[in-house]
Amino acid sequence: MEKQGCSEMEIVSSESHSFIKLLKVNREHLVTHIRNTQCLLDNLLQNDYFSTEDAEIVCACPTQPDKVRRILDLVQSKGEEVSEFFLYVLQQLADAYVDLRSWLSEIGFSPSPLIQSKAVVNTDPVSRYTQKLRQQLGRDSKFILCYAQKEELLLEQMYTDTVVELVNFNNESLGSLDSLACLLDASTGVLNEEGETIFVSGDAGMGKSMLLQRLQSLWAAGQLDPGIKFFFHFRCRTLSCFKESAALCLQDLLFKHYCYPEQDPGEVFAFLLRFPHTALFTFDGLDELHSDFDLSSEPDTSSPWEPAHPLALLASLLSGKLLKGARKLLTARTGVEVPRHLLRKKVLLRGFSPSHLRAYTGRMFPERATRQRLLDQLEANPNLCSLCAVPLFCWIIFRCFQHFHDAFESSPQLPDLTVTLTDVFLLVTEVHLNRTQPTSLVQQNTRSQTETFRASRDTLCSLGRVAHRGMEKSLFVFNQDEVQASEVREGDLQLGFLRAVPELDLEGEQESYEFFHLTLQAFFAALFLVVDDKVGTRELLRFFQEWTPPGEAVATSTCYPPFLPIQCLGGHSLHGEDPFKNKDHFHFTNLFLCGLLSKGKQKLLRHLVPAAALRRKRKALWTHLFASLRSHLKNLPRVQSGGFNQVQALPTFIWMLRCIYETQSEKVGQLAARGICANYLKLTFCNACPADCSALSFVLHHFRKRLALDLDNNNLNDFGVRELQPCFSRLTVIRLSVNQITDSGVKVLYEELTKYKILTFLGLWTSADSTYSL
Repeated sequence: MEKQGCSEMEIVSSESHSFIKLLKVNREHLVTHIRNTQCLLDNLLQNDYFSTEDAEIVCACPTQPDKVRRILDLVQSKGEEVSEFFLYVLQQLADAYVDLRSWLSEIGFSPSPLIQSKAVVNTDPVSRYTQKLRQQLGRDSKFILCYAQKEELLLEQMYTDTVVELVNFNNESLGSLDSLACLLDASTGVLNEEGETIFVSGDAGMGKSMLLQRLQSLWAAGQLDPGIKFFFHFRCRTLSCFKESAALCLQDLLFKHYCYPEQDPGEVFAFLLRFPHTALFTFDGLDELHSDFDLSSEPDTSSPWEPAHPLALLASLLSGKLLKGARKLLTARTGVEVPRHLLRKKVLLRGFSPSHLRAYTGRMFPERATRQRLLDQLEANPNLCSLCAVPLFCWIIFRCFQHFHDAFESSPQLPDLTVTLTDVFLLVTEVHLNRTQPTSLVQQNTRSQTETFRASRDTLCSLGRVAHRGMEKSLFVFNQDEVQASEVREGDLQLGFLRAVPELDLEGEQESYEFFHLTLQAFFAALFLVVDDKVGTRELLRFFQEWTPPGEAVATSTCYPPFLPIQCLGGHSLHGEDPFKNKDHFHFTNLFLCGLLSKGKQKLLRHLVPAAALRRKRKALWTHLFASLRSHLKNLPRVQSGGFNQVQALPTFIWMLRCIYETQSEKVGQLAARGICANYLKLTFCNACPADCSALSFVLHHFRKRLALDLDNNNLNDFGVRELQPCFSRLTVIRLSVNQITDSGVKVLYEELTKYKILTFLGLWTSADSTYSL
């Protein structure tokens, strides 16, 4: 409509140099589309084209159109130069006068050198708010806060890309992204043109939050899509901290609880509503939402001025009922599903590839000799290499290595044994507990791990109590009362395991706390179950009940992780469960419980818990684990196909394998192997990672018969291939297609499998490529 209007009016070319006539002919068009008079006044005053009295005359006009008319009258009365400068301001401040872009293009306005030498200041509220957002996000994203909260590293120096893979609705690969900017590319990986949400998922520790921090940094530096003028970042868990009775409009959520405009918030919000495509929203951690608030009782929110609960605003933003056209980027752990009609793209984070790991090693250890020493130890310990595929665990392992390097500079050595996740988290706990010890210039800390844990038993118990109480309620943010009730002291808060986080509340900010990472909370919850001698058998084993979703029939389950119903996104709760409930935190607690009660940890734990209680808990756990394994393996569905007795594994089986491996018990491994009453084990599309190959090999090397193994469409990469080596002597069929395996992994397969000469089929295609066979 605007273009048509422009074509119908008489347009005087700026080449005629009669800028006064140009303003007269297009007077009503300018009056209609100039909404910001302050920018014009500021620039006319700064360049001495207007006097203070001129500005006062304009400001005295009752309406905005009247102010524009008075400015035009004054500008034209002052001659051609002032009229030309007036047009120059409209051209240079395109965001402030967005409705005049096409008109300025049509008249072909080109300022003279004199006018171009004049300074133009941007006092437009929208532009100033964009600048404030850039400054805030640039400041917030500049540093990576390290685990102990005592060291900050520059994001620019430490950030390393991971494998970011576009997938379709069925999680089948569509190829990797070359850069984070491609996430917002309108032509890459679009699954649904009507969808507005880019959904990024990945396992715990894969770097979802770091990816968002990197995006914030890029936008703040002006290195993202220039069309994005607003960047709003929210953590989903904070939205569920609002009281059930809380109600606020979209403008209050964005301005009062994120970043407030320095001037004219109404004008900024009006621009956002008019041009929603200029906004990017990021919501981190959908799986960490926790709320008893019943969204089904709330009407849909489609008005930006109507107050609603923040969770209702989140749902309406993601669905496009609010700010339709704005781009939204949502993250969650693997296993969370979002209704397809909301999705525009779907992305999986796959962690570090070997090349990414080498790049990250170079950033963490700039000194060549130290870096090579670490790479040599990783080469000698495939299990550590597999853990390093997960960026969070990689960081922990590197920091532990650095600790050993600093403590034993002459010959830094990581423990010469199989390292499990429990070992890693025990080690990092020891490192940070020792930070509280007095330092000396001439003497290093020589306390053993046992002495460190024994001296810090009260701290471990109080932190464990907070973690366990949170696990029971699926809570990840704790207020002051909850922390104090668990007897957490001020010194405990300084260790870095808990960090302060502002709790959003309409009545103001109240300091709350959270564990640095969900996996760390699971570790401390498991430690509490072991160390507190008052914990009985029922409480010890409580979280194992979460292995299988209630009502899930074994015969009908798929090999995908449990579905997380999200009511507020249009899904439906299964069996009346909390729609925001994800089970990974329970599974990790079980995993760490198995590791802490393993035989190898008794020497440490006997100084923290009475021997009788420790024996009772170990016996209860093994009895339950044996019974669960027998029951689960016995009921797995089987299919007779191609001469094989094929068993279709379930997500529960993957978690059981992880727990078995964490125990490092050969007896448990042998029992699990005997329970696999089939000669074809299918584990496709189970999102298995390299560390899962360690657990798989731990069981399968006890399998006394020949076996076919199908691991197609997982995330194993070359590390996983190396971890499978112990069971190659049993395999007649192995399928490893679509697993990011490179020539390095193929070389391991060739060298190992040709030793036994029993393989009949090897699947290694990437998508539609050829199949290798030996």
